Amino acid sequence: MNLAEILRYDINDYRQWEGDWELIDGFPVAMAPSPFGPHQGILSEIVSILNSSLKRCKSDCFVYAELDYIIDDFNVVRPDVAVVCKKVIDYIRQAPELIVEIVSKSSIKRDNLIKFNIYEKEGVKNYCIISLSSKSVVLYKLKDGKFVKEDSTKIKLDNCEIDLNLNDIWRYL
Repeated sequence: MNLAEILRYDINDYRQWEGDWELIDGFPVAMAPSPFGPHQGILSEIVSILNSSLKRCKSDCFVYAELDYIIDDFNVVRPDVAVVCKKVIDYIRQAPELIVEIVSKSSIKRDNLIKFNIYEKEGVKNYCIISLSSKSVVLYKLKDGKFVKEDSTKIKLDNCEIDLNLNDIWRYL
């Protein structure tokens, strides 16, 4: 047994930790302290846009903010926003239809590389990365098992077409 296997944690360990953590491939990743004002304002706007769009077209999808997505015993992540087309009783346990991550300087590598690969592998259909530093919104759609960058900000969820053109969110910066 090598050192990496000895130091690898699982969901039972994760459930006992205090504070905000993610578990990636059995390794604990500390989350930043409570997000600052612009992050929270943008998060609220996105949740509001998604909720109102899904209600308007009578979708069976639900919006969840900062809820754990338990992938397996060694991977637990907490997306900023997830849309799941099934009511969630405790935690997200299936690949969401959409995940939105609001990227700050402290989370660039984790969101753009590590989580990008995890979400792609798990079959998340749409992944939206919002960069605070570059004021950009990039949408990826899963095609043939790989994320492909989209030119459009429109996504189809359940029976709804939602435009994630989020130009108004920059007022929080």
